[in-house]
Amino acid sequence: MRITLLLAFLSVLARGGQFEVVPGTRVPLSMINSVSTKHAAEGDRIYLETVFPILVRGKMVIPPGSYVAGTVTESKRPGRVRGRGELYVRFDSLTLPNGVTRDFRARMGSLDGRAAEELDKNEGKIKGEGNKSGDIQTIGQTAGAGAGIGTIAGSAAGHLGMGAGIGAAAGAAAGLMAVLLTRGPDAVLAKGTTLEMVLDRPIVFEDTELDFSGTPSFRKSSDGGGPLPSHKQQSQFPGRRWPL
Repeated sequence: MRITLLLAFLSVLARGGQFEVVPGTRVPLSMINSVSTKHAAEGDRIYLETVFPILVRGKMVIPPGSYVAGTVTESKRPGRVRGRGELYVRFDSLTLPNGVTRDFRARMGSLDGRAAEELDKNEGKIKGEGNKSGDIQTIGQTAGAGAGIGTIAGSAAGHLGMGAGIGAAAGAAAGLMAVLLTRGPDAVLAKGTTLEMVLDRPIVFEDTELDFSGTPSFRKSSDGGGPLPSHKQQSQFPGRRWPL
């Protein structure tokens, strides 16, 4: 009995020198670089930094300014007729400001509320926004422009109504062709975008690894524009480009 109590006491003492960040802990991060389905490929790296301290038993174990590295595990561009851009991302390692590093695996738990992209939390998939309203707007704008041109031409030829109808039909056809030949919006994680990483396994630090007295004060290095504005809020036709 005494031996059992002694072992339990020694175990408590041993744990006292360790600090465990438990699974399920949410770590707020900010993007240092940008990644997009337009350019990203499987295996590309992403780089982030922590923006809020994580404490265990009142001790700071992950200070702001710690670095997190991740990997793009899959990138899918949006289709020309249907389908949305998709990014799959995982987090691989954490480096504290004093150089202490831990390898792990973690998933994304939430995405910047300003972002037009959507996050599928079950699959860890980031989906670009759809563009149906933009496609309808494009067709409507080209039809309207065609009707205007047709009206002018029909008026000159003495067939006002017929010219407007033919022009509208031609404009709608041109708009539909533009929609069919142009991809939808890419999924983008822009520099400065904030998100949360959710740990799926514990990360343990020794007390001696958590000395940050000689490290520089935190200065956010990921300042950027953050999430890109929604395409749905912008006119699609005037600045529309043919796909590469």
